[in-house]
Amino acid sequence: MKLLIVDDDPLIRKSLSLTLAREEDITVVGTASDGAEAVELCETLAPEILLMDIRMPGMDGIAATRLIKQRYPHVRIMMLTTFDDKPNIQQALAAGADGYLIKTDKISDIAGKLRIMMDGTGVLGADVLKKLAASENPALEELTARERDIARLVAQGLTNKEIAAQLFLSEGTVRNNIVVIMEKMGVTNRTQLGIVYYQG
Repeated sequence: MKLLIVDDDPLIRKSLSLTLAREEDITVVGTASDGAEAVELCETLAPEILLMDIRMPGMDGIAATRLIKQRYPHVRIMMLTTFDDKPNIQQALAAGADGYLIKTDKISDIAGKLRIMMDGTGVLGADVLKKLAASENPALEELTARERDIARLVAQGLTNKEIAAQLFLSEGTVRNNIVVIMEKMGVTNRTQLGIVYYQG
């Protein structure tokens, strides 16, 4: 995957670049120090995935995410920030972010989460899930207990195979349940399911 790293801290950019470039399937095509530069580099470098900070001088990460998603909807964007407050999380997801991690997460774990996101699954860090889970969503009221369990695991980024193993179900049962869950929640993909599941 072609990765663009966006952060106003040069030490963080360097650390992320060195660590993630060691992965065989990740190519760091460039780095940007603010949102405006990130938008420009999406045009010239054609990255497939971005690691995006939120608070940066000039154009922040949320504004950049919104613009990039409008122009390049196929590009996947993972927010990587120190801000774990609910408003920032919700604004980032509403802008189109496909994932949200806190910088306290291990850099060594980020590569795996990027791979999950490239496969089309939204990824939310554990701290993010705790923040968002503090409020109940009325969209969940129509779900059965099993459907809630499956929806929760989908929102956490697990694959059908992993969900099946955790809940002692067949992959086919999980797949069929997800179709029903999406219909009940009014969403069309796993990322939207995760966003709706944790919205308050």
